Amino acid sequence: MMKNEDHIALFIDSDNISYHAIEGILSELSKYGIVNIRQAYGNWTKDNLKNWESILLEYAIKPIQQFDYTKNKNATDILMTIDAIDMLHTKKIDAFAFATSDSDFTPVVMRVQAEGIKVFGFGEKKTPKPFMAACSQFIFTEKLMKHKEDKGNGHEPAKALSERKSSKEMRGDTWLVNILRTAVEQTMDEDGWANLAEVGAYIGNSSSFSPINYGYKKLSNLIKATDLFDIYLDEESKLMSIRDKRFKPALFERN
Repeated sequence: MMKNEDHIALFIDSDNISYHAIEGILSELSKYGIVNIRQAYGNWTKDNLKNWESILLEYAIKPIQQFDYTKNKNATDILMTIDAIDMLHTKKIDAFAFATSDSDFTPVVMRVQAEGIKVFGFGEKKTPKPFMAACSQFIFTEKLMKHKEDKGNGHEPAKALSERKSSKEMRGDTWLVNILRTAVEQTMDEDGWANLAEVGAYIGNSSSFSPINYGYKKLSNLIKATDLFDIYLDEESKLMSIRDKRFKPALFERN
């Protein structure tokens, strides 16, 4: 579990992420620690990146310049990868974050994960699945942005954060339902009840799932909205337990 004082390094692929998402990305990462390394990569001489200047200044992000040495070859990706691996071995970093919709960064994410370091991924919904799956947690930037149009980078208008998946939509999402039910099954006691914190930890260790991608800030809110589980809240400890509604208790019910 990460602590509030943990150090996080954020690497931003400015060619493949909207500058409108930066505020939301930093806000999300602040839940887990201090983002004391903030670097954005790109060829800043290009007109399509001109709107980034105010964002870089406002959020104290260091711009890393990389010229395009060869047409149709992205030297920025290579430099960003080199810097990430270099920091992996030379600096004390508790977690890495990559803001990109480019699957080319999948190998570096897997390399960082191999060292036992958590990796947060941020990208658009078009991000290839291999990159999303490689991250410890992946969040769609559309869910972090206010309703604005990003004409500078050619990105599609962002959808509102408040847009939530309905119970019917989530129950029809086979991937989501399997993740939730498997997590409960693997952490439940003999009566079928599973501590929500343990369920969340299991999900975090086995997938890149984030409730934010479904419009919910907390796992508990998403669980309630799916209507797939019975809910038990201990009045003294305020700890929540859940149980698959399909579960059939053998003898006893929890009081």
